[in-house]
Amino acid sequence: MTDTTSVPTGARSSVAPRTAARLSGTVRVVGAGLLGSSIGHALRGKGIDVVLADTSPAQLRLAVDYGAGRAAADDDAPVLVVVAVPPDVTADVIEAELTRFPDAVVTDVASVKLEPFRSLRDRGVDLTRYIGSHPLAGRERGGAISARADLFIGRPWVVCRDADTRATDLALVEGLALDVGAMPLEMTPEEHDRSVALTSHVPQVVASLLAGRLAVADEGALRLSGQGVRDTTRIAASAPELWVQILGANAAPVVEILDALAADLREVSEALRAPEAPGARRVVAETIRQGNDGVERLPGKHGQNQRFESLVVMIDDTAGQLGRLFGELGELGVNVEDLRLEHSPGAQFGLAEISVDPAALHGAITGLQERGWRIAGTTND
Repeated sequence: MTDTTSVPTGARSSVAPRTAARLSGTVRVVGAGLLGSSIGHALRGKGIDVVLADTSPAQLRLAVDYGAGRAAADDDAPVLVVVAVPPDVTADVIEAELTRFPDAVVTDVASVKLEPFRSLRDRGVDLTRYIGSHPLAGRERGGAISARADLFIGRPWVVCRDADTRATDLALVEGLALDVGAMPLEMTPEEHDRSVALTSHVPQVVASLLAGRLAVADEGALRLSGQGVRDTTRIAASAPELWVQILGANAAPVVEILDALAADLREVSEALRAPEAPGARRVVAETIRQGNDGVERLPGKHGQNQRFESLVVMIDDTAGQLGRLFGELGELGVNVEDLRLEHSPGAQFGLAEISVDPAALHGAITGLQERGWRIAGTTND
């Protein structure tokens, strides 16, 4: 059955233009928050019948009003169930959905994979039709009101199969990832949890600890805040209630990395206690260099390791300036690979750091200067 529910007048629809879907049949999404509703919007854009369930009637009605799917009915017969609930109830909901829909494949999108798997296995639940998964996507704001159909485009979506996983069931979960625009990757639950401990969970702790120092800083120090501190504390705005659950469920690998990081911090602290001592400068230099090496290993645009050069352009704080800058870069044949904006406190201008192909850097600088733009510097300065 194809969902023909219309979006009420005035509601914001994030349904994307329809293209051919890999999934067919009904998809049931349990949990109508940010991830669940975003999945609903993306699948509805493919013409897929999406039914929503949530323990909060208000959250469910809001998600339906925004067009993420229709409310679940007693006679629904989903081919795939997506569990998108908080980590502390994920295992319970998976078990309930496996029991209620014996012909459906059940997956979940929790950010920890080993804990729910072990919990279900220890209960003796038949996990033949369960395949854990996790989209590496999100926003600082949650709820159905923040959901977006394009949330998963180009993002990794980890799929945790095992020896008992049937190829047809795996195809459903991978089809879900592909239909919402994500890139499916196969990992074991152990590999997944160790990986996200390093790339997601520990960064959250580090960002929160650093941002916590800002909470007790004097106003004079805060007025000096630049893009560096904003970049490194951006994710500190996340919800404490959710992160208590995530970190508790993935505690062991997080603790291992935090202990190693604490040892690194102690080494740098000791070096800076006596910066003139033999070897102290080397410790500091090696710390910065290792950070350079780590950044170089991060996948770049489109998952490639290609690196770009940046130029910093001063932009007057008036309407249309950023659009004019992009237009003139286009006239120069310069493709903008990435963009970061920084506003100068107390000044009527901002700084646009624009990443371009290294071969295009000189032409971009020369061409923009000829058109009257002020170049504040490059990454090579």
